[in-house]
Amino acid sequence: MGYIYTPIANKNYMLVALYNRSFEADDVPMLQRIIHKLEGYNLQLVFYKDFYERIKTHLTLQKAPQIFFTGRQDLPLHTDMLFSFGGDGTMLDTVTFVGNSNIPIIGINLGRLGFLAAISEEEIEGALSSLVRGSYSIEKRSLLHLDANIPLFGDTPFGLNEFTIHRKDSSSMIKIHTYLNGEFLNTYWSDGLIVATPTGSTGYSLSCGGPVVFPQASNFIITPVAPHNLNLRSIVVPDDVVITFEVEGRSDTFLCTLDSRSETINSHTQLAIRKENFNISLVRPHEHNFLKTIRQKLYWGIDKRN
Repeated sequence: MGYIYTPIANKNYMLVALYNRSFEADDVPMLQRIIHKLEGYNLQLVFYKDFYERIKTHLTLQKAPQIFFTGRQDLPLHTDMLFSFGGDGTMLDTVTFVGNSNIPIIGINLGRLGFLAAISEEEIEGALSSLVRGSYSIEKRSLLHLDANIPLFGDTPFGLNEFTIHRKDSSSMIKIHTYLNGEFLNTYWSDGLIVATPTGSTGYSLSCGGPVVFPQASNFIITPVAPHNLNLRSIVVPDDVVITFEVEGRSDTFLCTLDSRSETINSHTQLAIRKENFNISLVRPHEHNFLKTIRQKLYWGIDKRN
C-alpha cells in the first residue's frame, strides 16, 4: 500500500510547493489557515507563481516567498511535498509538474467530489497533524504513456487517469480498431473509447459503465463511450500490453485526450498506449484509504431507502 515517510517535525529543512489554478472568495479563509499552519512549522514555501499573484492581496504571510515555479521546468527537484488546492482536475495538473521527480503530492479538496484531492475542509487540521507526526503513507500510482508518430502533448505524454479518443466536428459515430500487442481485440463503433488506469477507474470510465478497480492493480480498463454495439462492455487487460488504434469516421479529424489535456488527430495518426516507466507518489494520511473513499464518495453499498 505504501511506505511511511519522514515526519515533518524530524526534518531540519523542508521545501513545500503550493499549487492552485482557481479558487473562490469563500476558499480564502481556509487557504489562509493552511498556509499559516505550514509557516508555523518553519517550512519554506514555494508558490506556483500565478497562484501567488492571484491570492497575495488576500493573504497575510509571515514572510514573502523567495521561490516560485511556473511548471515542470522550474519546480525545484529537492521539493519534499507538493500541496494541490482544488479538485481532481487540479491534482491532474500537478502530475505534469512532478513527472518522474518522485515528489509526493497531497490533495486538499476545494472541489466537489474529490477522489484524488480527498482531504476535505473538515479534515485539514487532522491531516496536517498527521504530516507532522509522520502518520501517513506514500502510495505509488501507475501512469499510462502515449506514443504517436507525430508530436503530441509536448514533453508530458503521460496521464494518471485516462487516455481517450473521441469524435470531433461530426455527430456521427467513429470506428476505433483496437489491438493488444498487435493482436486484434475489437472494432468499437461508438462516440469514443477510454483507456483508464486503476486510478482513473473511478472517473470517466466509471461514468461510462466501467468497473471500479483497486489503485494497486496492474491493469488497464478499456471502456467504450456510447457504443453502437450494445453487446460491448468494458474489458480489463494487463498493463504490460501495448494498446494500439486505427481510427476512421466521416470527419477528417478526431480528438484524443490525456486526463484534461486534448489534441486533434486524423486517421493517419498512429497511437499506442503503454504503461509509463515511472510512478506518481500520492500522500495518504493513515485515516484515509481507498475503501473509505469509495464508501464516502460513491455511497458504496449504502441503502438510502430508509
